[in-house]
Amino acid sequence: MKVVGFNGSARKNGNTACSLNTVFAELEKAGIETEMIHVGKEKIRGCIACHGCVKNQNQACSFEDDPVNEWIRKMKQADGILLGSPVHFSGVAGTMKSFLDRAFFVATVNGGLYRHKVGAAVAAVRRSGGISTVDTLNHYISYSEMIMPSSNYWNVAYGLHPGEMEQDGEGKQIMEILGRNMAWIMKVIGHGKEAFPAPEPAAKIMTNFIR
Repeated sequence: MKVVGFNGSARKNGNTACSLNTVFAELEKAGIETEMIHVGKEKIRGCIACHGCVKNQNQACSFEDDPVNEWIRKMKQADGILLGSPVHFSGVAGTMKSFLDRAFFVATVNGGLYRHKVGAAVAAVRRSGGISTVDTLNHYISYSEMIMPSSNYWNVAYGLHPGEMEQDGEGKQIMEILGRNMAWIMKVIGHGKEAFPAPEPAAKIMTNFIR
């Protein structure tokens, strides 16, 4: 089993990475492979609604000059997906959101590539806005019919300078419990797939309020 994690911070080793690595440590104790991808350092354009991914049905975004399609393939192959972002103006960092908008739209219109994978989100924050950021990240997970583990509080850790989240005892415990719960759910799903086949995907019903 494998979990791929995405660090949306411009800081490779900042508090977002520390939070993700705390979750990773528990996954690795359970024998689950992990891989960290640093999104925040890349130049990622937002979705331009060209609908090329809808037309082509090739499980890829029409933009081919950045790593997004490679990351889509990694998520498709993984058993679990972990999303992490710093808090920018009480929301997800811009580069991270541009990536997520494209990657999750491609997945949705190409048959639900992340359906029934285990997915979780974490945020690192100096002071406030962490919960709204986690909530935004969770929208991608829940829309994609993924299975979401929880912890004993919202998945937010506090710190300004790199590594300061290690001093947030509650935040660190939240990430540890999240990692253990994520590992457990992944194993339960893995063992139960044959005995209990997943329900068939349903064709999406689209209701437009302005006609």
